[in-house]
Amino acid sequence: MADRTPPLRVEELRALVASGEIDTVVLAFPDMQGRLQGKRFAAQFFLDDVLGHGTEGCNYLLAVDTEMNTVDGYEMSSWDRGYGDFAMHPDLTTLRRVPWNEATAMVTADLAWADGTPVTAAPRQILRRQLERLAEHGLTAHVGTELEFIVFKDSYERAWDANYRGLTPVNQYNVDYSVLGTGRVEPLLRRIRNEMTAAGLTVESAKGECNPGQHEIAFKYDEALTTCDQHAVYKTGAKEIAAQEGCSLTFMAKYNEREGNSCHIHLSLQNAAGENVMAGDDEHGMSETMRHFLAGQLAALRDFSLLYAPNINSYKRFQPGSFAPTAVAWGHDNRTCALRVVGHGRSTRFENRLPGGDVNPYLAVAGLVAAGLHGIEQRLELPEPCTGNAYAADYAHVPTTLREAAELWETSEIAKAAFGPEVVAHYRNMARVELDAFDAAVTDWELRRSFERL
Repeated sequence: MADRTPPLRVEELRALVASGEIDTVVLAFPDMQGRLQGKRFAAQFFLDDVLGHGTEGCNYLLAVDTEMNTVDGYEMSSWDRGYGDFAMHPDLTTLRRVPWNEATAMVTADLAWADGTPVTAAPRQILRRQLERLAEHGLTAHVGTELEFIVFKDSYERAWDANYRGLTPVNQYNVDYSVLGTGRVEPLLRRIRNEMTAAGLTVESAKGECNPGQHEIAFKYDEALTTCDQHAVYKTGAKEIAAQEGCSLTFMAKYNEREGNSCHIHLSLQNAAGENVMAGDDEHGMSETMRHFLAGQLAALRDFSLLYAPNINSYKRFQPGSFAPTAVAWGHDNRTCALRVVGHGRSTRFENRLPGGDVNPYLAVAGLVAAGLHGIEQRLELPEPCTGNAYAADYAHVPTTLREAAELWETSEIAKAAFGPEVVAHYRNMARVELDAFDAAVTDWELRRSFERL
């Protein structure tokens, strides 16, 4: 990976701390769900102590469920092991200002054990390992993620008290591409766009989407790890900005029975000269490298669905005619397929349409790279594209439940070869924990159907 100029240099941070413009530094890492976990430091203490040595955090942070409950089944962290610490080392290429929090800077951390070895199951390390494998082929991955969210006029506290039912979306109807519709919520969208820009992200656009209150803000692609770091910062920041504005927004994959929140991921490959190696002269404008890479996506898509759709709710998106895919198929600019090839020449790339807004970008992009490497190393042949409606065609189906996806992941020889047994077991257990919790829950659906009528 190329050397990068951070959004904020350490020398600049020192000057800002000395002048009193910065008094707080957040050091955080992405957990299994892609959420930022960490600490807020007094800025001078960060410079004097944390900058050179890092800090510690309880290793249960990679061994809990979404509710932060301690659960069993994790090899790396448990009551039997005493729930000790791992080290959090700041990656100074990620140092940035956080405009939505007064006088604050943030830096992303890598996790290591006391002896300095990386924490293998940490999402950022999982992605780093796959990018290292890609670099062995002389290639780097450039990625863009497209996150959708639904905005409500209710605060997060009001939403909690209402059990997330009966909330008021900021738009009452489909505002897909509607300038009028985005105008209704432009003060919030503008604040998010401008403050993300000030945090070092490059904003492209904002647009309305189909579900009432649904919107998307798009950012320019970048090197894979940088994009995932920015994705995590944006997702946290957008929620914090919404809360400051007295409203709330959700990235959950399927909030209601209407259109879900997607997170389409675009990926292209470059060589050491900065040339797009996916562009070629076949009938679809693709190179041999891209054909093998894309064939690998198809071969591993079902096995890696746990990385693209990691939650119970994720699988509610995969409905025919919903613009969320159901078919393991590829097509040229065909939104009915799981994999869509787009662009021309230097912009040639593919889009994986499986992930929803709940995806952990580090795990998903690691999956895309690992799948592509499988295709390159095995020289897999790409089948003919789907030129019609993939929903109605005879293709293999993406997994329909988290249980199915977890079983495919656990038994996948491709996953074991690419990620190793520790990572496979760790994320299989993550799925087991979610499934056990869901199987034990009594849902609103059951109450409505059963309380009186059964």
